[in-house]
Amino acid sequence: MFGLIGHLTSLEHAQSVARELGYPEYADQGLDFWCSAPPQIVDTIKVTSATGQQIEGRYVESCFLPEMLATRRIKAATRKIVNAMAHAQKNGINITALGGFSSIIFENFNLQQIQQVRNIKLEFERFTTGNTHTAYIICRQVEQVSKPLGINLSQATVAVCGATGDIGSAICRWLNARTDVAELLLIARNQERLQLLQEELGRGKIMSVEEALPQADIIVWVASMPKGVEIDPTQLKHPCLLIDGGYPKNLGNIIKHPDVHVLNGGIVEHSLDIEWKIMSIVNMDVPARQLFACFAESMLLEFEKLYTNFSWGRNQISLEKMDLIGQVSLKHGFRPLLMVS
Repeated sequence: MFGLIGHLTSLEHAQSVARELGYPEYADQGLDFWCSAPPQIVDTIKVTSATGQQIEGRYVESCFLPEMLATRRIKAATRKIVNAMAHAQKNGINITALGGFSSIIFENFNLQQIQQVRNIKLEFERFTTGNTHTAYIICRQVEQVSKPLGINLSQATVAVCGATGDIGSAICRWLNARTDVAELLLIARNQERLQLLQEELGRGKIMSVEEALPQADIIVWVASMPKGVEIDPTQLKHPCLLIDGGYPKNLGNIIKHPDVHVLNGGIVEHSLDIEWKIMSIVNMDVPARQLFACFAESMLLEFEKLYTNFSWGRNQISLEKMDLIGQVSLKHGFRPLLMVS
C-alpha cells in the first residue's frame, strides 16, 4: 500500500475542505486549532496501471498550513510532518510521498534527527520526497512543449529559478547532459551553492532574477516567490515558456500575456481514471487523471515494489535515477501535462 502526505494551501482552503470532507469540528477553527490538530487519513485511493496491475493507497492530511511558517510557528510545522509520517507508518503504509511543503520542511529543518515519535521509531526507507519524478517530468515538459511554441532548444536560453534546490539542481543536470540547450541561467539565493553547481555542470551563468528573466526563452520556476518580486510579462521574451513548478501554482493567475505561455510544472496525467476525492479538492482541471508527480512517485514505487526512500536529501538526484523513474512512469501509464495557458 502506498501513501501520500499532503496539506492545503491556506487556512481558508483548509476550512472549506474540512467542511466538504465531513469534519465540521475543523471547519470553523482558526490557525491555533490547526497547529494542534492531529493528522488524518481522509481518502482511500485505487490506481490501475496501464499494465492492468491495481494498487491501493491512503491520503494522509498533515493539517500543516503555510501560515504556520509565515507566523513563525516552526515547531508546529515540523511536528505536523513527523506526526503525519508516524501516522502513515502506524497504518502499515509501505511507501509514502511527502507532498508540497512537507519535503521542504523535512529537509530544511533536518527532521531526520527526529527518529522517535511517541512509541513509533520512524523507518525512513518508507518515505520518499517524490522529487526525482517531479524533476524528470519538468524536464520532459521543457523538451516537449518548447517546440510547438517555436522555441528551439539548441538556440534557447533556459533560466532555472531555484537552481540549487533538490529539484532545481536535478533539472540543471538533465538539461546540461541530455539536451542541447544553448544557455543555462542559474538563479538562487545561496551564492556558494550556485558556484558549486556551476562548477559541477561546467557551464551556466549565475544571475539575479531581474537580470535573467528578460534573457530567457524558457523559465523553470522551482522556488518560492520572494516577497517584493514581480514578473512583468512585457519584459519577457515573446514567445516565452514559463513552467511553474512551485506549490501552490499561481503564476498562471499572475502573468497574463498572449505570448507568455504558463505551464503547470511537475503535473502528470494518468491514462486511466484514479478512484479518489483529493485531487478535486486541490483544484486539478481533470481530477480523475491529473496529479502531482511527487505523489505519482509513491504509486510507481508501489507498482514496482521498490520500498525505499528513492528521493531523499538535497542534491542527491542522479540522471540514472531520473531515467529509471521515467521508464517506470511510462510503463504504468503516466505522462507529463503539456497544456499551457
